[in-house]
Amino acid sequence: MKTRKLNRLAGAFLLAGMVLQSAPLTLAQNGSAKPAEKNAAVNAAIRKEAMENSQIKKTLHYFTDVYGPRLTGSPKLKKAGEWAMKQMKEWGFDRTEMEPWDWGHPGWENDRASGFLISPVKDSLVFEVLAWTPSTNGAVTAEAVKMEFPQVQVITQEALDSFFAEQRSRISGKIVLFGAPRDVNVSFDDPAKRIDEKILAERLKPAEAPQAGPPRARPEPQPGQLSFGDVLSQLDAFLKDAGVLVRINDAGRPHGQIRAFGNRSYDPSTSVPTVVMRNEDYGRIWRLMENGNDVKLEFDIQNSVYPEGATSYNTIGEIKGTDKADEVIMLGGHLDAWHSATGATDNGIGCAVMMEAARILKAIDAKPRRTIRVALWSGEEQGLLGSQAYVEKHFGTAENPKPAYSKFGGYFNIDSGTGRARAMTVFGPPEAAAILGDIVAPFSDLKIAGATNTLSRRLGGSDHTSFNRAGLPGIGVLQDPIEYFTHTWHTNLDTYERIVDEDVKASAAIVAAAVYELAMRDELLPRVQKSSMPAVD
Repeated sequence: MKTRKLNRLAGAFLLAGMVLQSAPLTLAQNGSAKPAEKNAAVNAAIRKEAMENSQIKKTLHYFTDVYGPRLTGSPKLKKAGEWAMKQMKEWGFDRTEMEPWDWGHPGWENDRASGFLISPVKDSLVFEVLAWTPSTNGAVTAEAVKMEFPQVQVITQEALDSFFAEQRSRISGKIVLFGAPRDVNVSFDDPAKRIDEKILAERLKPAEAPQAGPPRARPEPQPGQLSFGDVLSQLDAFLKDAGVLVRINDAGRPHGQIRAFGNRSYDPSTSVPTVVMRNEDYGRIWRLMENGNDVKLEFDIQNSVYPEGATSYNTIGEIKGTDKADEVIMLGGHLDAWHSATGATDNGIGCAVMMEAARILKAIDAKPRRTIRVALWSGEEQGLLGSQAYVEKHFGTAENPKPAYSKFGGYFNIDSGTGRARAMTVFGPPEAAAILGDIVAPFSDLKIAGATNTLSRRLGGSDHTSFNRAGLPGIGVLQDPIEYFTHTWHTNLDTYERIVDEDVKASAAIVAAAVYELAMRDELLPRVQKSSMPAVD
């Protein structure tokens, strides 16, 4: 039985190979047949190319090892986009472009940084520099001091001014540890690395139309209460005016993990040099001071600012369609990344997978009817800014559509690390989700479970919601978490080594097949009609 079965399988694959070699992959569309029946040969070719000739790790190497990290506005992000554009051209894409958009803030990069515990003991310190903060004036050595806000419910201007007056003389010319170290407890219940099948089934239930309810209540500010943003801005200005040499924040995470974000103003002149230190070093220094030790620290931080970064870029690559070339299917992810590591799982790998999905279709000589467009966004980490600018420029919104709005067929997005694609969520009616579910069904052995729909136009999470907000079919790819939220997301552990090869190959194959089918169907995905379009959340 096994021999006959293997012979039949071998014969089937041989026949598929003969078909693929004899003609370009533009299979006739049979309206009554499901994608599994129509595109068996195409899917076989996609699998073979994805598993045997993957370029994902090479692409990721350039995004991370060569051009990482990739902060919005930085030279490294621009160079990564230029390399991606060149690579897509070498793969045979018909058009590539670096499309500018106005970010309005300078670029910033940390060139080098070192820090040491000088006394009462000597040791090296582990930290990351807060983005868009200034350099030190060479190497600076000073006494470390603690500083904590008073534990009060309401901070008024009078209370804040009084606090600053009390602190000024004791922090002038010092290195300040701001805030008590966080107590990071041992976790005995680590999250699963794969999504449980039952949980996945629950997530795939059709979405219901959002129900209008009362607006979300916000607590009323107390008389004279300063906002959190006001307090932090005044703190930055005070530390600078008081002559603090370096500010240290506690990372507050286990096992040396550090998440360093940025100065909210994007203007280094508004703050002092600032670092985020691993909890283990921060706690040690704090305890030394609490026990009466005079602690001296040394820092040498050198950063660079790039005014030209005020113009940022989305990187675009296209495979032109045939008879429906004016209609577009898009796929992509954000190329920008925070700077604590090289931005592998967030989101170099998402960009590499989406480039790979399009490359696979080019490599197997697919002839899509609709144009396939890859987009690598910038400004995602600052609020989905690059994708929002792109959607506004090219498509408009349901309320104010541009000519290309009616020609848009869907945007696939990956932005949750190295985990394989397990499901998809499309903004649209349940019929759109059913079509996507049928498309990915032939890849169920790769653990893709299907698709569901959403009717929310709320912006957030990742770049597919920029399309959702406009009323367009953004398609978010749900992935196995692996170690994304527990270890790598925005941390100093987000490196090339954290990629699971089999998972990213599977994701590329699944996305390639889905993109191909949407590019070949007679009709675009069903849309939410204008008359029933939900309001923007």
